[in-house]
Amino acid sequence: MALETCFQMSTIASTTPTNSRARFFSYKEKHNLPANSGLKRAISALSSSSTPSTSIPSANNRRKRFICQAKNAVDEVLVVNDANWDSMVIGCGTPVLVDFWAPWCGPCRMIAPIIDELAKDYAGKIICCKVNTDECPNIASKYGIRSIPTVLFFKNGDKKESVIGAVPKSTLCGIIDKYLEM
Repeated sequence: MALETCFQMSTIASTTPTNSRARFFSYKEKHNLPANSGLKRAISALSSSSTPSTSIPSANNRRKRFICQAKNAVDEVLVVNDANWDSMVIGCGTPVLVDFWAPWCGPCRMIAPIIDELAKDYAGKIICCKVNTDECPNIASKYGIRSIPTVLFFKNGDKKESVIGAVPKSTLCGIIDKYLEM
């Protein structure tokens, strides 16, 4: 049984499983099934008394939890500046979507929620960043940004594609999907 969704589940270990979750984990441990790399198993002792410092954990009162590690995937838009541009965009092995914007730009504010959605939708596959052109004019001039919003797509440190203006999400998804398949 493959765990395709990320969840946190607690079961109490016992010799006779009483529900389907306990039966699954009992079966998994009995047959030494491989652990899913996205989940991490942690064991904590349940206290039988009111003061946890005096309780002694036993084999029957251990609780098993599976902790999702998917939260380590970047699912938010990162802010890039002159100091971290090379390490976050050029030196990144993951494809990077960079939004060039400014706080006074109306179309930039229109496309910002779309970039946020893309960061969540493609978490773990791409990294979404934004560069404020007022604060980082050197980066903008290096890539010939003359109007904002401009979205650049980088793969292996190379600029692959650029989109100028506030475009629909489907346009950006098409570009991302094209380069993820390569």
